[in-house]
Amino acid sequence: MRYDVEELYDYDVLRSLTEPTMFVVRISEPTFILGGSQPLTVFDQEKVSNALYRRRRGGGGVVLLQPDDVWVDWWIPASDERWHKDVHESSVMVGEWWRKALADQVKSELLVHGGVMEGDPSLRVACFAGKGPGEVFSDDKKVVGVTQWRVREGIFLSTVLHAAPSQPILGVLASVPDGLAEALEHHTLESLGITDSEAVVDSLRHTTGDWRFRQLYLNA
Repeated sequence: MRYDVEELYDYDVLRSLTEPTMFVVRISEPTFILGGSQPLTVFDQEKVSNALYRRRRGGGGVVLLQPDDVWVDWWIPASDERWHKDVHESSVMVGEWWRKALADQVKSELLVHGGVMEGDPSLRVACFAGKGPGEVFSDDKKVVGVTQWRVREGIFLSTVLHAAPSQPILGVLASVPDGLAEALEHHTLESLGITDSEAVVDSLRHTTGDWRFRQLYLNA
């Protein structure tokens, strides 16, 4: 296993952006993403030796990103009116964007978690096993995960609606806490009945304000 983990983005470039920017990202192969402060020791060295992995900046645990995920990120400069000093308020704002964008395609009720981080701390090794501010839920299962990275130049908010289950995370962890498998049972595009993910992206793009729009294709 290598000890220097390539970062998911070039974060210095992000910090230099002066325009509010919306990113829609596709990844070529399933990739495990470490949280900003997570040690590599959360992975079993033998199990993950042939896997692809990267590190993001910001909080949270391991996330499995896959090619058909609806992965949308926003860079909000500190000069933009959508920038909020309050961490909680920023996350809830993005969660509400998602809830509204999904309302036309999802029949069940969608709720944005407005409280503090919830869930067994031992399960937070995997990001989708907890309940954080701004995250979207339906029938008490997570629909959209939210993380953020804050610097003096602005806020980077990262979100994903998964196309497939996150259970493969269990197969690469050095230790699997009791209850993690059940906690990772989140919604997917299929379970929500979403057949047009591009319409969701279009809604997010056109109803959340003016953005420089960029599509990224990352070859893991």
